[in-house]
Amino acid sequence: MSLKGFFEGGVASIVAGCTTHPLDLIKVRMQLQETHTLRPAFAFHAPTPMPPPPPSGPISVGLRIVQSEGLAALFSGVSATVLRQTLYSTTRMGLYDVLKRHWTDPDRGTMPLTRKITAGLVAGGIGAAVGNPADVAMVRMQADGRLPPAERRNYNGVFDAIRRMSNQEGVGSLWRGSALTVNRAMIVTASQLASYDQFKESILGRGWMEDGLGTHVLASFAAGFVASIASNPIDVIKTRVMNMKAEAYNGALDCALKTVRAEGPLALYKGFIPTISRQGPFTVVLFVTLEQVRKLFKDF
Repeated sequence: MSLKGFFEGGVASIVAGCTTHPLDLIKVRMQLQETHTLRPAFAFHAPTPMPPPPPSGPISVGLRIVQSEGLAALFSGVSATVLRQTLYSTTRMGLYDVLKRHWTDPDRGTMPLTRKITAGLVAGGIGAAVGNPADVAMVRMQADGRLPPAERRNYNGVFDAIRRMSNQEGVGSLWRGSALTVNRAMIVTASQLASYDQFKESILGRGWMEDGLGTHVLASFAAGFVASIASNPIDVIKTRVMNMKAEAYNGALDCALKTVRAEGPLALYKGFIPTISRQGPFTVVLFVTLEQVRKLFKDF
């Protein structure tokens, strides 16, 4: 098994993760916003009206973060992002590359969409299991600034977060929400990597563009849009489960039901604008960087 695919995917993922970290932080803050409108799950009457919440779009959330916590707060948890991409994305990108090599038709040089999706599901699930501790640390570090000063965890970097979680909450806390992380990663990887390959093949196959930067940007942005739509609901639940201080939810399903009951079905798409705003650029940077790294190391 060649390790080149793991290295190339890891480098591209770290570059993409650091570049889009502020957008990811804004997305997490928006997903953790909770409304207090009582909305019974199967009620046919209008919910009890409550005062309108303050503006909560990605720009206003970003401005409030900068005003209250400083510009550097936009990069809270970036050390966890680096570790997460090193563990999670290096694994998923490398495994997808390995499966792609094995499952590609040698005569046609292509792989059926069903196999691409299967490869993405397998690679994403394994990668997420490996990277979950860093994912939990990243969510907590990104969310810390929204808590009152007395309740903040104030982790001194990702390794301090992991150490303190292990000591204070048990080693099992490092895999809190792991089922959600694995499910999300399977969906993201399958939709992102498989759709990128599919869009790229379609563009080249129809002769619309040549294999260059334009093709890579177009295919990767389309892949990012697909991944955002597919993953946002489970991402909201994952973020809330990972960030809870006590057992506020009895698992993912309980969290989903309580969220929908209290805030309505559209709550599962909270943070969608920053999700697509982050996922689009992230996917573009990821695949453009990946293609360039591949060119650099094609002779190795």
